[in-house]
Amino acid sequence: MVSINLYWMKESSTLHSLDRTDRKIVKFLQEDGRLSNADLAERVNVSPATCHRRTQRLFDEGVIGSVRAIVNPEQVDRAALVIVGVVLDRSTPQSFAEFEDAVRRLNFVLDCHLVAGDFDYFLKIRVKDMADFNRLHGEKLIALPGVRQTRTFFVMKEVTDNAPLSF
Repeated sequence: MVSINLYWMKESSTLHSLDRTDRKIVKFLQEDGRLSNADLAERVNVSPATCHRRTQRLFDEGVIGSVRAIVNPEQVDRAALVIVGVVLDRSTPQSFAEFEDAVRRLNFVLDCHLVAGDFDYFLKIRVKDMADFNRLHGEKLIALPGVRQTRTFFVMKEVTDNAPLSF
């Protein structure tokens, strides 16, 4: 399976400037990023040249950020999914920036989200097992700049993950 990352441009008009054909291209690429241009053009009902031009424009404008493979975590010894809530000791732009810079350097963190509420951030992490997470937590996570508290949630069942945007 292949995923496609969508990034909406900063201008709010980008979403509205996507016509029906653009939306179909994005929809089909989200479902299967390995589609050839010819197959995509056939599904969208345009010529291959038109399809290629439109797809390239979607990349150039930042509507489509990338196309990548979705790796089966169980097949690469990363079956345990962990969500970590992080509270920082200060809520300042500098402390947020320092934390975010440090998190970007951790290859085991899949996602990092600044959130409102009881936590400052949520981290999504894939590890081999609980012992692997325990090691990372003790060596890496609590050593991140400004971390006052973490709360760990081991995912028992993944109901849906990385679902495509609807069009």
